[in-house]
Amino acid sequence: MKREIYRDLLKWKNSKNRKPLLLQGVRQCGKTYILKEFGRENYDDVAYFTFEDNPDLHETFQKDLDTKRILDYLSFARNKKIEPGKTLIIFDEIQLCSRALTSLKFFCENAPQYHLACAGSLLGVMLSKPGSFPVGKVRRLMMFPMTFKEFLLANSEDLLVEHMENNGPTEALPLILTNKLNTYLDYFFLTGGMPAAVASWIAERDVEEVDTILGEIIKDYADDFSKHASDHLAKLTLIWSSIPAQLARENRKFVFGHVKKGARAKDLEDALEWLVDAGLIYKVKRTDRPKVPLSMHADSASFKIYMADIGILRKMAKIPSDFLFSKNKEYDDFRGAVTENYVLTELISLINDVPYYWKSDHDAEVDFVAQIGGMAIPIEAKAGSNRSKSLAEYIRTYDPEVAVTTAARRNMGSVVKHIPLYSLWKIGEYVTEMKRLQADDAESGSSAAKQK
Repeated sequence: MKREIYRDLLKWKNSKNRKPLLLQGVRQCGKTYILKEFGRENYDDVAYFTFEDNPDLHETFQKDLDTKRILDYLSFARNKKIEPGKTLIIFDEIQLCSRALTSLKFFCENAPQYHLACAGSLLGVMLSKPGSFPVGKVRRLMMFPMTFKEFLLANSEDLLVEHMENNGPTEALPLILTNKLNTYLDYFFLTGGMPAAVASWIAERDVEEVDTILGEIIKDYADDFSKHASDHLAKLTLIWSSIPAQLARENRKFVFGHVKKGARAKDLEDALEWLVDAGLIYKVKRTDRPKVPLSMHADSASFKIYMADIGILRKMAKIPSDFLFSKNKEYDDFRGAVTENYVLTELISLINDVPYYWKSDHDAEVDFVAQIGGMAIPIEAKAGSNRSKSLAEYIRTYDPEVAVTTAARRNMGSVVKHIPLYSLWKIGEYVTEMKRLQADDAESGSSAAKQK
């Protein structure tokens, strides 16, 4: 499967100041696969080692952290010499060995000629022993579940993706392509972005098998709760289980009292932050004043919680697969929730940061405000052709240069740009084009005024 992070891996390989690489992300988002593929395609040899159920490898790092000795051992263990620059060394599940994590400092300082890439879960690295993380001595990359663009590529739609990327922001796609894209988007809402679920759907087109895989991933996450956070297990389970219902509410603001009757923030916030740090959920804070930098105007007490993957959200909400095609209004709230969650995960993969949301004193609310191209961009995350009074109020209040809606509608004006859900990965290009057109209009108006 083609992943966008591949380009970052190439940059790392060719960097003159290359440090050991640490690829992080939630469990089962494809870290090991992409490192192996990258090594196979760009090196003469791949030396793969995993710290899972490998006591001999753990023992190697206990004696000392001398890089020459460690490299000799690794060569002996695989019965093949590790060549600097020609062999990609992969340490998988590195979070299971704090000493190995610390050794990256010495690989950086004493053996920079060797290409070393590590995969580790956010949760495991977060819980590593104090002082074990080699601050400033590694290149960290974040990997997410698959985006919609990656889903299209996994379905061998390379030509479709190429056509979309070559299609200018002001050019409409032909109906035959938009219908195809909307169908794929329905499938993506069904599977989500976990590679195992996507691969199963492509191979079998069996919804039950997809649900089985998603159920196993959810169970693995729950097992992590008991393994790594037994003190918070009850609270973690309550919060984790409550998220689909909280998202289905019309006002998606997270309320601790809906996790457990009578619960207060101080009782549950430590467990909530644990889930955020583990990368399993995203915390979208309210911004009181949507100006750059947005972080300066965040309200930490008011926030929404979303899942890291929309397939897992659907499975945990126990929503059957036919919700995509059913006209049953009981699914309307979930459709809205999964659309918002999809927009969020696409944005995070693009800007590598969590956006904010905005709410006025009069209950007007814009789903997301993201920092793109040095601007605070309000984004209305809707399906269909809904018209948002909230976005209109935001525009009247703050007069943004550009606003975005995913809902097709008439009379959007010169500020609002419609970006279909299937084209959201091109939002940066759309924003740039909107600014250029506005600048051209302003220059034309100025020239006309001078001529008069």
